[in-house]
Amino acid sequence: MQYRAPRGTADLLPADQKYWRYIESKALGLCRTYGFGRLDTPVFENAGLFLRSVGEGTDIVEKETYTFEDRGGEWMSLRPEGTAPVCRAYLEHGMQNRPQPVRLHYFCPVFRYERPQAGRYREHHQFGVEVIGDADPSVDAEVIEMGWAFMASLGLSGLSLVVNSIGDPDCRPAYIDQLKEHYSRHSERLCSDCRTRLERNPLRLLDCKQPGCQAMGSEAPRSSECLCDACQEHWDQLQAYLAIIGIPYRVDHRLVRGLDYYTRTVFEIQPAEEGGQSTICGGGRYDGLVEQIGGKATPGIGFATGMERMVLNLKRQEVDVPDEPAPRYLVASTGQEARNAALDIAAKMRGRGVGAILGGAGRSLRGQLRQANSLGVDYVVIVGEDELASNQVTLRNMLEGGQEPMPVDRLLGGLEGRRD
Repeated sequence: MQYRAPRGTADLLPADQKYWRYIESKALGLCRTYGFGRLDTPVFENAGLFLRSVGEGTDIVEKETYTFEDRGGEWMSLRPEGTAPVCRAYLEHGMQNRPQPVRLHYFCPVFRYERPQAGRYREHHQFGVEVIGDADPSVDAEVIEMGWAFMASLGLSGLSLVVNSIGDPDCRPAYIDQLKEHYSRHSERLCSDCRTRLERNPLRLLDCKQPGCQAMGSEAPRSSECLCDACQEHWDQLQAYLAIIGIPYRVDHRLVRGLDYYTRTVFEIQPAEEGGQSTICGGGRYDGLVEQIGGKATPGIGFATGMERMVLNLKRQEVDVPDEPAPRYLVASTGQEARNAALDIAAKMRGRGVGAILGGAGRSLRGQLRQANSLGVDYVVIVGEDELASNQVTLRNMLEGGQEPMPVDRLLGGLEGRRD
């Protein structure tokens, strides 16, 4: 039997590593600029954390979460999203006692059992940020600005920012009643999932991707027209801040996001050609989440980006992503005694912080030179019988051609000028 990667997962091959390192480097640079510290949480958590935070009536909890009973009889879930674990860590480690707000970022794999498609995997990876402890709409604008700046730093273009306000527990019940009334008039046209959502989680009706249900969503009541005074003030101020920052956006009343913990602001950054089904950055405010998992009422807002989808868009837009640095030297040898010397020289080069690889064992000198060409190596250090006899090496320049003999000490002493 030949084993293959499980359906919905992918091996990250060396040729693609440059895209991932490029994204990570841009993200880390922004986190330093905006003052976000890194947090890493476990890959699996108590299953109740996601049941309480993400929501029992969501597709993630009901259909997509990888949940299992461990040997101690406790139910655990592989992390399906990043925000709830961050909030759990915020409480567990007393971060509420630090100066607020607390700014955190993370890189993590997440796991959801869903139909694999381009840029969507059962195991995928996220970069995310969270700001916990400040309810002001200026923080919403700052987080949205960071997401937008992140996409710009990657060199992606043709993206659109979509925002909405879905209210809070004070005004949302009345809005949900209006939604139920609207969809109930057309219940026979709903997909099977939406018939269930109509009874259990009406807000998710607006998030359905089925064409017929989307058409009904376009005619549905708008959450932004049902806001209480406090939510309306927050929504108006956010839009004023976005205008000050100068970020173009559009309001989409169907935007609700797929998690129950969102309140007030929700937003997505979408590629122009595919829209919401291939969102590459999404998030919003979750002012009740910390309280839901056992803490005091604490506001929060954040976003997450899908690494695989960003890589897909970088390739589609042919963004010039720099190659990963490769060793500049290959140490070639002919014969066993010369190979012993080559191994010693390569080790000394690496000890000086210079990348060097050993030529393939058993290959002729010509074969090792071909290997150097295929690897894009700049210099080949040749060790053969003549070099051993004179305690020298031959340094061959693969970029300009030509070569010169030199003592080993001179080679090692001159490496500083050839590092870059």
